Amino acid sequence: MSTLPCVVKAEYRGAHRIHVWFDDGREKTLDFAQWLKGPVFEPLKDQAYFSRFFLDGGTIGWPNGADIAPETLYAAQGVEEAA
Repeated sequence: MSTLPCVVKAEYRGAHRIHVWFDDGREKTLDFAQWLKGPVFEPLKDQAYFSRFFLDGGTIGWPNGADIAPETLYAAQGVEEAA
């Protein structure tokens, strides 16, 4: 990857899943549960708090300062969504 990927849109999909769109047109649904380890991510285990995410600096962030690097999101495998 020659440039840092940037999340340009995100939509909550229930549980700990967010559908993300990147600036290169790629999109996928990610299950963030895999990253909810450590003290800063503890509040995100509550789905109501998790759903309060917002776009910040080209990635997903939360009110407590937690975020996931955009290149981590870009490299992660998407998950299948229920039809």
